[in-house]
Amino acid sequence: MRGLAGLVLVWLVVANPVRAEWVSVSGTAMTTPIEMEYWTEDPAVIGEAGQAVLALFQRIDRQMSRYREDSELSRVNRQAAEDPVEVSDSLFTVLQEALRVSELSEGAFDITFGSVGYLYDFRTKRQPTDVELAAGLATVDYQSVVLDPEAKTVHFLTDGVRLDLGGIAKGYAVDRGIDVLKSFGIRHARLSAGGDMRLLGDKRGKPWIVGVRDPRSEKNNALVMPLSDVAVSTSGDYERFFLDEAGERVHHILSPATGKPVKGVQSVTILGEDALTTDGLSTAVFVLGAAKGLALINRLDGIDAVIIDDQRQVHYSDGLMPPEDEA
Repeated sequence: MRGLAGLVLVWLVVANPVRAEWVSVSGTAMTTPIEMEYWTEDPAVIGEAGQAVLALFQRIDRQMSRYREDSELSRVNRQAAEDPVEVSDSLFTVLQEALRVSELSEGAFDITFGSVGYLYDFRTKRQPTDVELAAGLATVDYQSVVLDPEAKTVHFLTDGVRLDLGGIAKGYAVDRGIDVLKSFGIRHARLSAGGDMRLLGDKRGKPWIVGVRDPRSEKNNALVMPLSDVAVSTSGDYERFFLDEAGERVHHILSPATGKPVKGVQSVTILGEDALTTDGLSTAVFVLGAAKGLALINRLDGIDAVIIDDQRQVHYSDGLMPPEDEA
């Protein structure tokens, strides 16, 4: 996640501010497009709600970005190997969920991958050497992160650990953004931050229509789903990538075991009650692959998945399996 110095608030699109209307707000946060649409019958809420959500994203970025030297997370990365570091309730919540997903996925999701992730630069098409990877992988181990729930502290058992919350913090921000909208009395809304989305209620009597992008097309969807009151997170190999000299796709979803981009899957979409959970699980399932990923999802209550593998086959968790033909 990067800083929000360039935060942009785009004009609210309101047909008539004196009547109940759908309001659309968009901006940029964490180098990610933020889009929201909500229904309000209170003219005073039209502008305030969207601005409050974008301000929330800014606060969370100041806490959880590893790219900002003054962030709370950067302070943890600098100090936690020496002594336990006390952190805010919000950061502690995200760290707890991150470690829970790490345990569920047996390490497929691992926020200590920051020790390797910083070696890649997708703007300059740089990837690490084998020597650099070996050095970074020596400190990738979620079990070296110790949380104390009573003291709200974080401690590293190993020097050199670097946490990166890029695979889970946006989901947390989306959840809290929905809480902000609720505080304004809003009951019908869609809020998305890149690949993470929360739907609040339905679209006033109709479902929200959510598309799962075709990983090899910017314009086409692989499928669409009518949804309401749900979180949806997608991780794909098309989000940040470059092609190396051999034409191989080098993308940002790295295996904690090898430090290299995961192969075998093109995209994973997770559905659940909250975006904090679906965000972390979308990365975990991507790393696990279709078979192991679906096995994990099918063990979890209230969670479903759509996986598109590298052969462009679509796999569904049990809760989303299309009905069998009766013929």
